[in-house]
This record gives sequence, C-alpha cells and structure tokens, in this order.
Amino acid sequence: MLKHIHSINNPLVKQWKRLLTKKERDKSGLFLVEGFHLVEEALNQREQLLEIILSERVELPARWDIGSIPVTTITEEITNELSDTETTQGIYAVCRQEGKRTLQEAKTFLLIDAVQDPGNLGTMIRTADAAGIDAVIVGNGSVDIFNAKVVRSAQGSHFHLPLLKGNLNEWIEDLKKENIPVYGTALENAKVYTKTLPTSRFALIVGNEGKGVEKELLDKTTANLYIPIFGKSESLNVAVATGILLYYLRSV
Repeated sequence: MLKHIHSINNPLVKQWKRLLTKKERDKSGLFLVEGFHLVEEALNQREQLLEIILSERVELPARWDIGSIPVTTITEEITNELSDTETTQGIYAVCRQEGKRTLQEAKTFLLIDAVQDPGNLGTMIRTADAAGIDAVIVGNGSVDIFNAKVVRSAQGSHFHLPLLKGNLNEWIEDLKKENIPVYGTALENAKVYTKTLPTSRFALIVGNEGKGVEKELLDKTTANLYIPIFGKSESLNVAVATGILLYYLRSV
C-alpha cells in the first residue's frame, strides 16, 4: 500500500510529530525510528512495525521484503519536520513499543535506576543485548526508553529484547523470591566484582550518573559490587561500567 502526503498540516503528519514527545509515546504506545539501519531492524521484527515513511527523494533498498507493510511518501519539507538528526536519511518507521517477547524463561536482568543521559541509556540497552541479557528494566527517574536519542544509541536493540518500565523495589523482591541473585553497584559496603562468581542467573542494578544507585535499593540486594580504579580518574562512565559487569557476571 503506497500513498503520498504533500501537506505539512495533514493529520497524520501531526500525529507523527507528536511521537517525538514522551507524552504522545506514553499515550499511544508507539514510537518513531529514523534512518535505514533502524527501519531495517524494525522490519526484521515485523510485528512491531506499523508503517514506513519515506522521503520522495529516497528509494527503499531492493533487498527489503516489505510485504504488506504500508509505505507513505512525504515531501522534503515534511521529512525535515520529522527529523531529530542534523542530516536526515529521509526514512522513518512507526513502531509499537512492545513486541511479543516473553519473560517466562528470563534468567538474566539489567535494572537501571535513574540514568538520565539518553546516550548512556541507549548504550546500556545495546550492551545488554550484546551480552545476551534477557531483559532490561528501567526504573523511575530515568530518561524515556523510547526517546529518539536513546533509540539511536541502542542501534536496534529495542527490537531484540524486552524493555520494561518498572518499580525496581518490587523487581528486586520478585527476583530474590525466584532465587535470582541481585547485585547492586556501590563504592561503600561493596566488594570487588571479581570476588563474585559468574552465573547463569543474576540481576545487576546500575544507577544515576552522579548519585549512583539509591541506598534503598542497595539495602535489598544480595551483594553490592565495585570496579577498582587503577588510574587517576575518579570514576567510570555508567555505560562502560555496565558493560564490564554484565560480561563478567554472565557465565559463558
């Protein structure tokens, strides 16, 4: 199905633009992705992809199997209105926030407490995906999972694993009931991460760029870990620390 929209005042265009706001994403359960790579990732996870939007100056790659996915072409003016990047590739997709992935067999979890930088959150989601983590749970105070910069930084991982918003206190309690060890990250009352054995079941909590993980959460963990600093830097970037710990904790 192919249609063309030439007016910037078209109701569909206004709806797409509203998806650049958290309020509309929360209300609709949808989000917008931009760029060939992310649209292709959405196409590979087809049940989440609702519509492809294409600048009239751009062609779909011949290798893509669009099937029955609706495609709408738009003018250059509309293309620029939808873009969240300095130089747009002229292709977008409207996607559902949730796929059909299940947590029933999940054994490894990344819990994120109040991380506010979109680049950090996106990198952490991408890292969890690369490390084979089963689910990412994002707590209160964090930047929106479907913020455009988060989606870009995650490079398609939004379509690969469950991403949930949740109460981390409740998640810690539920995970411990399932005998899944929960590790916090802290500088005080913590042990060097290498003193913990890798395992096939675990949850890791990482926290805010400035304050770290809330004390209330740290008090509930199985153990709290830290990464030693051997140089003169005061700390590691939270996304880098997350990568080190996830790859260490999961058994190969």
